[in-house]
Amino acid sequence: MKAIVRHEYGGPEVLKLEEIEKPTPRDDEVLVKVHAASANLGDWEILRADPFFIAVMAKIFGPRPRHPVPPSDTAPPPRRKRLLRPKYKILGADLAGRIEAVGKDVPQHKPGDEVFGMCFFGAFAEYVCVPNRAPLVPKPASMTFEEAASLPQATFIAVQGIRDKGHVEAGQKVLINGAGGGAGTLALQLAKSIGAEVTAVDNAEKQDMMRSLGADRVIDYEREDYTRDEQRYDLILDLAAHRSVFECKRALRPGGRYVSAGGATGPVLQSMLLGPLISMVRSEKVIFLMAQDRTEDLALMTELVAAGKVTPIIDKRYPLSEVPEALEYMGEGHALGKVVITV
Repeated sequence: MKAIVRHEYGGPEVLKLEEIEKPTPRDDEVLVKVHAASANLGDWEILRADPFFIAVMAKIFGPRPRHPVPPSDTAPPPRRKRLLRPKYKILGADLAGRIEAVGKDVPQHKPGDEVFGMCFFGAFAEYVCVPNRAPLVPKPASMTFEEAASLPQATFIAVQGIRDKGHVEAGQKVLINGAGGGAGTLALQLAKSIGAEVTAVDNAEKQDMMRSLGADRVIDYEREDYTRDEQRYDLILDLAAHRSVFECKRALRPGGRYVSAGGATGPVLQSMLLGPLISMVRSEKVIFLMAQDRTEDLALMTELVAAGKVTPIIDKRYPLSEVPEALEYMGEGHALGKVVITV
């Protein structure tokens, strides 16, 4: 089978289209023929080992690699083991496809089922083995493989950020920083479906798209600092944190919530380390969202899409051979919604 493989950390140039052995599912896995996958910021960061802790966490705590990848002719010569040598040769977590084979300990799936969800690593390939513990749900006939592949990680962040950590209710004021990206477009639509008033923050090229999704107010972060105007919010969902927690907190109403779900290492670490302390002594809450991979969230998003309350936003589609270009485009922050890989 064909797959996009890397043998070292680096930029898109280290990714190569290679022919490798097709995997065989274990008893607790299903083999999925991938029809579409999507690019996520995590793929970009792990590719480059940036920030540092993401690569380390993936190396230590991630699942075992499932693809027997032979040494590439273009790979660097063997060297002594280092902490930051890629353990996972094939990136890609979000996928949609058709089940080809099922392990004996996976009763809920059968060959021929069309599904979408997460595989943790390995989606940038023609086939991938997905463990039974991974969130994998039926794909509705009304949803394309590309639309389904765009949803998983973005859904977890949007649902848990808006509903579970944000506790958004009708009539509340919500600001979403990074509202023009994959998770941001879902979070914006989810907040609007609840009845919130939404301010969407992103770059100038995404303004019209955010308005079309229902944003009541849009802010170009290059021209306006939302932490310095007079508006106060019940929830700030920060998907692209680059300001300090203390700057963002002053834009909250009393009792408001600041939920950080990604961004620069400094602000993210502030949310993780200082958030619990701030929340203990102030009415405002500072929360770091480490999104959980939950099947029920995918089921909810499927219902919202079917009801027309949420529309998956896909900016560009790339073939498998152009994963390097897709990741670079997405990593540079240009994507309006999701970038999808067609296999």
